[in-house]
Amino acid sequence: MFKEVLSSLRLIGFKYLVNVPNSVQVIKSVIQRYEPTPDILELLETFRQMVNDCVRIGLEEKTTSLKSLSLKAYHQLERYNLPTCYRLTAISKATGILRNYRKSLRKRPTKTPYCVKPMLTDCYARRIIDGKLRLPVTARNYIYIPLNKHTLSVTSGYTLRSVTLTTCTISVCYSKEMAETEPRGLIGVDRNLDNLTTATNTGETCRFDLSEATRIKSVYREVKSHFRRNDDRIRKHVYGKYGIKQRNRVKQITHRTTKTVVEDAKVRGFGIAMEKLTGLRKLYRKGNGQGNDYRSRLNGWSFGEAQRQIEYKAKWEGIKVVYVQPGGTSSRCAVCGSKVLESTDRMVYCPECKVLVDRDVNAARNIAERGMRFVPVGGAGEAMVPVQRWPVDAPQPSQVINP
Repeated sequence: MFKEVLSSLRLIGFKYLVNVPNSVQVIKSVIQRYEPTPDILELLETFRQMVNDCVRIGLEEKTTSLKSLSLKAYHQLERYNLPTCYRLTAISKATGILRNYRKSLRKRPTKTPYCVKPMLTDCYARRIIDGKLRLPVTARNYIYIPLNKHTLSVTSGYTLRSVTLTTCTISVCYSKEMAETEPRGLIGVDRNLDNLTTATNTGETCRFDLSEATRIKSVYREVKSHFRRNDDRIRKHVYGKYGIKQRNRVKQITHRTTKTVVEDAKVRGFGIAMEKLTGLRKLYRKGNGQGNDYRSRLNGWSFGEAQRQIEYKAKWEGIKVVYVQPGGTSSRCAVCGSKVLESTDRMVYCPECKVLVDRDVNAARNIAERGMRFVPVGGAGEAMVPVQRWPVDAPQPSQVINP
């Protein structure tokens, strides 16, 4: 019972600390499409109004935390004829919207936030009965949504966490307790525009070609550049349709690559080290003296998606993931640490080692080497040298006389 309460608190935004030795809770989700009924659409619209009321209260009262917004808005949501569990999830959803709004205000003026699309999040009263998801509407009144075979097979045997509904999709989160194993080595992952390069601390390297994803983005960018629509709503709708197609194709390529990387780490018993990349979008803004095509290509670089997929897949398998600072991974030699010189065809030359090596391979090796500082991969004999102790009454080694 105590674990269920802590899980619920975590889902609605509360932070807690639980000391579970060598165990971590990992979460996955599965999405399926469904046909909504009028009752479901009414439930989604009511929940949307609850979220907007919480956002309005948060802006008026200038609340900054989940706790303060709960105290202000919980009792004001009584006018909605919905179970109390939806009040907490609506407050949690509004807290996230307000947090993003305040973050955007630090950068530029932003419009007042408002939840437009009907949606619903449930973290408490979800149940799967006879292959159907049960959602409460009123006291002893439920809505049942049939789940397909894939969703039932994926979630069977795991703890059901939360459910998120839109007008056409349903997302089910499930979790399990996974023991994180100590790695025997590390695989450094260097994410680039056209490839993903890995290198182990033992010297093996591998390159995954992602040029097909770059080509797909270029094709869709060319197609969308020829659109001429006077109505902003129609233009956004058409752009969104092509954006979904592009995202699905590129994400599938990234999934195959990241799955191979995680499986290789699992077979070897290695951990994974990646760069902590932040602020890259600022480098390719309009007005930086760069061409439109160059900025479009670099802003379409999905480095964050590859990181997200590797991280959640590795944690699901109990593989340790560490992050290192990216400064100098490509400009320093992985052997001696000297400044390297740029050459042709993405090659770098070290004047100290007299070695010509691929730029991405050199970066991946540096990432793996830096990650070794945070992972105790050495044996017990390497970690500590036993100290020889002499008895109290025995003479010291300098006093021992050879016969």
